[in-house]
Amino acid sequence: MSTLHTVNKSPFATQSLLSCINHVKDGDAILLIEDGVYGAAAGTGVSDAVAGKAGSVKFYVLGPDLEARGIPATRLLEGVEVVDYAGFVGLAVEHDRAQAWL
Repeated sequence: MSTLHTVNKSPFATQSLLSCINHVKDGDAILLIEDGVYGAAAGTGVSDAVAGKAGSVKFYVLGPDLEARGIPATRLLEGVEVVDYAGFVGLAVEHDRAQAWL
């Protein structure tokens, strides 16, 4: 049974993303939304933590939230996939449960 984890807080304001990364299981997915999208950017203080989990956990970011914050997809860590709202719904359907990290 896999879980879709959503993180909506900036990793530079809270520990939500790091807590999520420490609790996910292999085969889970993490979707970064709202200010959580900052966690997918390369060259930041959380990049190593995200990249270290990328082999066993799939990372996604919500494209409209990236655009709203002026972050180009070229700044994302390798392996992070951009999804739109339909992709968000697809991820919710694909996984057995969802966990929001506040």
